[in-house]
Amino acid sequence: MMIGDRIKVQRGDITYKGTLMPSRDDSIVLKLDHGYNIGIKKDAKTFVKLIEKGKKIVPQKTPAPLINPCLSTVSILTTGGTIASKVDYRTGAVTSQFDVEDILRAIPELREIANFKGEVLYNILSENMRSEYWQTLAREIAAEIEGGSEGVMITHGTDTMGYTAAALSFMLVTPVPIVLVGSQRSADRPSSDNAMNAVCAAKVATSDIAEVSVVMHATMSDDYCLIHRGTRVRKMHTSRRDAFHSINASPIGKVDYSTREIETFAEYKKRDEHKVLVRDHIEPKCSLLKFYPGADPEIVDHYTSRCKGLVIEGTGLGHVSTEWIPHIKKAVEKGISIVMTSQCFSGRICDLVYDTGRDLLKAGIIEGGDMLPETALVKLMWVLGGTKDPEEVRTLMRKNIAGEISGL
Repeated sequence: MMIGDRIKVQRGDITYKGTLMPSRDDSIVLKLDHGYNIGIKKDAKTFVKLIEKGKKIVPQKTPAPLINPCLSTVSILTTGGTIASKVDYRTGAVTSQFDVEDILRAIPELREIANFKGEVLYNILSENMRSEYWQTLAREIAAEIEGGSEGVMITHGTDTMGYTAAALSFMLVTPVPIVLVGSQRSADRPSSDNAMNAVCAAKVATSDIAEVSVVMHATMSDDYCLIHRGTRVRKMHTSRRDAFHSINASPIGKVDYSTREIETFAEYKKRDEHKVLVRDHIEPKCSLLKFYPGADPEIVDHYTSRCKGLVIEGTGLGHVSTEWIPHIKKAVEKGISIVMTSQCFSGRICDLVYDTGRDLLKAGIIEGGDMLPETALVKLMWVLGGTKDPEEVRTLMRKNIAGEISGL
């Protein structure tokens, strides 16, 4: 039997059916019909029967459809991720293998929403995203808008999509929608969320919501997607389809999958005629540090000796142990900008309540308000890319620029 064959495996009283995947000598790896893989020990109690030989399928490239003059033009820029992935049966791993035409071929409903063009910028899983890729992505988005695109979709892996969404929110002032979309489950799985997410994202890309947003499943069912502001969104579950939530803010709105209607909940910047503005400066030498009880204060020295800026995830209202404060003060005096955020999912920093907080303010930390720690990191990278003046950095970090901070 060969990889790709459909087989039946019986072990004791249990029978499994599925597709044979690359396996070790002592086990059989089977892709079951519901999409998950299972490993079955291979011994005298294991019986295997061929059900059907696997067929080698050669995808047929179809000609591009005619342009529909009644529809908007939307660009799809592919960076990879699970929405543009499938199982590689040579290895059993999920890999980024789809290009723009593959996505359109796999999700034909998209053709009913807009005319699409686009290109593959990267074919990576999102843990391999880098700050210089954000800059390239921002420039390519601007080029697509300047070339006549009325909306832009970016396919992206879900694990670091919030970082990229925040970066683009600061780097671009856009006259049209810019929508990031991904999926939690690859296209070859029956439970994949890629089609619904992509269709809803395409509707937002043709709407009047001229902001950077993330569009993903709102529930475990295929009912509607939420539209999250790019600076307020966080992935809250490793694998659920409704993993993405807006933090410390309401979602911009939702998209009904069946009717494709958009309902908005919050104010947003509307589509207009101004030119896209690119502000792609970035300082990559910034870090995010999480405080925990008993953490060695010298870790602050380690980070600030290598970084131009540091974001700390403090406890509660924005605290660290008193042992950390002299190290923070020393770093600030050397010109390192240090921003304090909270490990709590909701609420805002307030360092005036307890003595520790007041001492941190005297040491020179910048309060991050109700910003997500990862958004604060990306914003600090962006701010330091444009200025090295500590007071200007402080002012900009405390200013609401892209909906990332409230209550000032």
